[in-house]
Amino acid sequence: MKGIILQGSSRSDGNTAKIVKYLSDKTSFDIVDLSKKDIGHFDYEFRNRDDDFLPLIREIVSDYDTIIFATPVYWYSMSGIMKDFFDRITDLLRTEKETGRMLRGKNMGMISCGSDSLLQEGFSMPFYESANYLGMIYLGDVHTWVINDEISSEVKQKLDDFSKKLVR
Repeated sequence: MKGIILQGSSRSDGNTAKIVKYLSDKTSFDIVDLSKKDIGHFDYEFRNRDDDFLPLIREIVSDYDTIIFATPVYWYSMSGIMKDFFDRITDLLRTEKETGRMLRGKNMGMISCGSDSLLQEGFSMPFYESANYLGMIYLGDVHTWVINDEISSEVKQKLDDFSKKLVR
């Protein structure tokens, strides 16, 4: 299975990046740092159609079987960068329907990275409900955290278990 991890953090080298690197090393999944892309907000006039979203999503649906969304926890929710990406999926329902249909049957998972082990109930709902709506297979999610710039053995074990679902 060929996979990609979409890192949606405001810091390219922060804690979420550490988690993403660890998972990528375990799975050989490619990484795309969304903060390095020009992806505008969704708008009903599709003024952002020439930004990086459509070329990126076309590459994803063409080249990958599994998509992992990795986001820090910002104010009890996904990052703004990740939310913009999800909002732009609406483009695939309105102007890029063929590309959108190619998401059907693909695998999706999610990694959250917070400042501690607590994740509020409902955090993963937008991910699994989006997978359901788009006809994707939701492989689950894992919440992680980094303490003193280190990934704990507990978090590594959670990521190791999650990676087994991804590389069957």
